[in-house]
Amino acid sequence: MFRIILTALLLLTASPAVADILIIAHRGASGERPEHTRAAYELAIRQGADVIEPDLVMTRDGVLVVRHENEIGGTTDVAAHPEFAARRTTKTIDGLAVTGWFTEDFTLAELMTLRARERLPELRGTAFDGQEPILTFEQVLEIAREAGVAVAPELKHPLYFAGIGLPMEDAFVAVLERHGLTGADAPILVQCFEVGPLERLAARIETPLLQLMARGSGPADRPELTYAEMATPEGLARIAGYARWIGADTAMIEPEPGAPTALIMDAHAAGLKVAAWTFRAENAFLPEGDRIGDAPAGHGRIAERLARFAGYGLDAAFMDQPELAGR
Repeated sequence: MFRIILTALLLLTASPAVADILIIAHRGASGERPEHTRAAYELAIRQGADVIEPDLVMTRDGVLVVRHENEIGGTTDVAAHPEFAARRTTKTIDGLAVTGWFTEDFTLAELMTLRARERLPELRGTAFDGQEPILTFEQVLEIAREAGVAVAPELKHPLYFAGIGLPMEDAFVAVLERHGLTGADAPILVQCFEVGPLERLAARIETPLLQLMARGSGPADRPELTYAEMATPEGLARIAGYARWIGADTAMIEPEPGAPTALIMDAHAAGLKVAAWTFRAENAFLPEGDRIGDAPAGHGRIAERLARFAGYGLDAAFMDQPELAGR
């Protein structure tokens, strides 16, 4: 299993079929269980995911934990804990004002008293709320190791964390070193929307790196850059100097169903593999041509959508419901 995963992480292929696309379970099987929980990761593995994805943030005592954002009011029951009521605050994260509770204001022991809840209850229900604790990055690595799948950790807001005295890159490399995951053949793919952390990591570890990019914005640590500029042939050539992959918003690859851009072709020409995010089954997340019916929570033509992207040459897909890849 590891040999298959590593080959997919390290080698380029021509236009693959859906069966050949690497399926990355986006925060686990987050379409069916609260994201970033053991239940979500284990379900994704049973559904055939090749890779599980944890988003990493930091605690006050410098531990890497797994949450989509450092604000945890929307994904845990912290609001129901009166002992933490006074920690609700407003902070500026990457230029945006955010109000809530933040992981960096809690020790790991305090965070372990919280339980996860569904981030999108109106679409995915609340049946599994209150059951699962927050995981550490090392716990997710153990889940992956035991199952024989790879891991795609995303460093969230490293510039912000460095600014408050929590150097995420150092903590991250220390964990990789403890687990023997700093080599070129390690079953791990490191992601970030920022540029500097990936450039610095490229000088410290041989682990494959992935530059994330989104339509209509740019990296928080490089305000002079936009992701649109980074997605040009010139920009992709620069990315290839420190990363092996890009991870692009699906809208950057296919702005309209059946009308792809040249991004995948240009990335492959630069020697980069391409992952797309995020394939979600609910109509609420699909372009009009891929929806079935009008119910936002209803499932649309996700398998057909993924098949189109496979035809464009996509190498990997971040999915909330890995079992719907149609493999």
